[in-house]
Amino acid sequence: MATPLFDCLRASFDQARLVAIVRSYAQGILRDGPWFDSFIDCGDKTLSGFWPMVKAIHRLRPQMAVVLPNSIRSMLPIRLAGVRNVYGYRRNGRSFLLSGGPRPRRKDGRIEPMPMAEYYLEIARWMGLKTQDQPSPKLYTGTSVENKAERLLSRYAIGPDELLVGLNPGASFGSSKCWPAEYFAQTAELFKKEYNAKLILFVGPGEESIAAEIERQTDTELINTSPDKIDLGLLKPLIRRCNLLITNDTGPRHYAVALNVPVVVIMGPTDPRYTASNLEKTIVLRQELPCSPCHKKQCPTDHRCMRSITPEMVLLAGQELLERNRVHEA
Repeated sequence: MATPLFDCLRASFDQARLVAIVRSYAQGILRDGPWFDSFIDCGDKTLSGFWPMVKAIHRLRPQMAVVLPNSIRSMLPIRLAGVRNVYGYRRNGRSFLLSGGPRPRRKDGRIEPMPMAEYYLEIARWMGLKTQDQPSPKLYTGTSVENKAERLLSRYAIGPDELLVGLNPGASFGSSKCWPAEYFAQTAELFKKEYNAKLILFVGPGEESIAAEIERQTDTELINTSPDKIDLGLLKPLIRRCNLLITNDTGPRHYAVALNVPVVVIMGPTDPRYTASNLEKTIVLRQELPCSPCHKKQCPTDHRCMRSITPEMVLLAGQELLERNRVHEA
């Protein structure tokens, strides 16, 4: 969701060296893109990672930093490294650490939710930089990752003309974002019956038990990627190969948008206004309930926001997207 901002920064400072400070596991998302010349590991959660990060930033002697997270903690290594010009959102009591930046939009005294891509671009606009008229997220893959993906797809026996439906049942945020495993199993059965589709389960670290439970609940053949430990770089070409992705409201939904893949998003505890942009090939299934959005990591009641969305509803949404895409390609 920040890639439109990266486009803006690269275009505005085309002769500059741009360095991204990103957690090591997430660098694969941005690698092979045109934005950054190098990366620094973000290890600010531990002292053993914090001080090497500060030293790495200091050695570069940056003339400017743009900080996207809203926390004070994200500001500290930048300031301790001696960067003088630092821009980001003036909120959460950290304005004194910033050289400047926008304030979040408020309504009735509260911060008003807005699409995150636009939220990040407001920093660029405050800096006086020119942004695209219709910004959209992008992702890129390099030859090495492409070749690795091709080998995996071949091993999975996924032919170039077969209909492939991706299922993404996890969510690092917490269990409240997760649609029940038995619903994913039933959805797999519906798509197999309706389309004779191949079904691939995308499994992140710590989500192996969710994938195993889905497999336990169905006799439909699933391609379980758990043993292959798909990292965030390799995930890009695999999602791009899908004809449809069915996912909780988590990172891979944004991959699908950036890679122009139709996606059904099952949303419960989160506010849809944060992601309400670039939805041309997205259908968000969400029930309007008094308790939602709550943004709690675990549901304290009966998880009705997710359980009230049925596999049949997901099938209908998927059919609509596949038909739309077929008409568009024709």
